[in-house]
Amino acid sequence: MIFEKISPNVMIIVSTVFAIGMGIAVTTIRAKSAKRPASVKKILLPPLFMSTGALMFIFPFFRVTGLEFLEAIVAGILFSTVLIWTSKFEHRDGEIYLKQSKAFIFILFGLLIIRIIGKLVLSSTINVGALSGMFWILAFGMIVPWRIAMYMQFRKIQKEVSL
Repeated sequence: MIFEKISPNVMIIVSTVFAIGMGIAVTTIRAKSAKRPASVKKILLPPLFMSTGALMFIFPFFRVTGLEFLEAIVAGILFSTVLIWTSKFEHRDGEIYLKQSKAFIFILFGLLIIRIIGKLVLSSTINVGALSGMFWILAFGMIVPWRIAMYMQFRKIQKEVSL
């Protein structure tokens, strides 16, 4: 398989650069989205789009053990609590907006740094493919609870406004 022909060090470097790029993209998208009204679609579609990444597990190279899955999902859920804490909505100008949080950017990059350090440490004991799978599970386990909490908060404000 093609993945097994690539050096693990190269894969770690490429995935780290990709993670940093994604962190910058998420920060930019989040800053822009705070300037436009929120909607159910904008809240719920990102996890749906991200779910296509689960197709990676078709390839044995990316598969994880039950314990690795559990560790990754628990870490993702724990990280999501920080994102939930920094994501608040407000009613303004007849619309509902996501409040910009100065802490969000620092938290997002803090989580990114933790993730990169974790990847560098774990890459010596877990093969790169399984590690990639674990970090996808972690990210998915982080985004789903976060977006569900955002959706519930959005609906609550929607109901308050319509009363």
